[in-house]
Amino acid sequence: MTRARLAVLISGRGTNLQALLDAATTDGYPAEIALVISNRPDAAGLVRARNAGVEAIALDHKKFGKGEKGRAAFDAVLHQTLETTNVDYICLAGFMRLFTADFAQKWRGKMINIHPSLLPAFKGLNVHERMIEQGVKIAGCTVHFVSPAMDEGPIIGQAALAVRPDDTPETLADRILELEHKLYPSCVRLLVEGKARISANNRVKLPEDEATETKIVFPDLLQDL
Repeated sequence: MTRARLAVLISGRGTNLQALLDAATTDGYPAEIALVISNRPDAAGLVRARNAGVEAIALDHKKFGKGEKGRAAFDAVLHQTLETTNVDYICLAGFMRLFTADFAQKWRGKMINIHPSLLPAFKGLNVHERMIEQGVKIAGCTVHFVSPAMDEGPIIGQAALAVRPDDTPETLADRILELEHKLYPSCVRLLVEGKARISANNRVKLPEDEATETKIVFPDLLQDL
């Protein structure tokens, strides 16, 4: 079986990277991690990748300057690096940068992201703090295709859990992260197997059984219904 080649882009610890690395070692998984790139040279996820025998490089965004000119220069080098490595798809895993519209268009339909909320709610940063402040009862995570706008793009899969009365931003983040580690590898599988594609109406329609598989709902959601 020829496996798809993935590039994983990170900025920090790389726990979702680890989930993908682990998935890639299982029998029958249709993808391999070919390259890990961080925009921060001190990202701990680079060590994870190298320990797993995966090529890992740092492209320090600070060296490219600020503003749109610097962003475009960074994206140009990033694109060239990805093409040189012959990757098929890009997985963002805590990558804390926005792309230029040109870069996003070049990789449209081949670049996905995971976000720790049930999009389109709670885009951006400080997600868990904002959810606790606003008293949401259900939280979760989303895997979606990347568009030029932040945390937007056709949704591939979501996973949900109940917010507990005693949850703090930290405990909620930890519990959602557990969901992320399950959801992301399953959505990557859908992508590389050709089951998750952007349709003409800018949505993702999955076969019924795969759609059910990506919706991981914990039983405690149903206790008070």
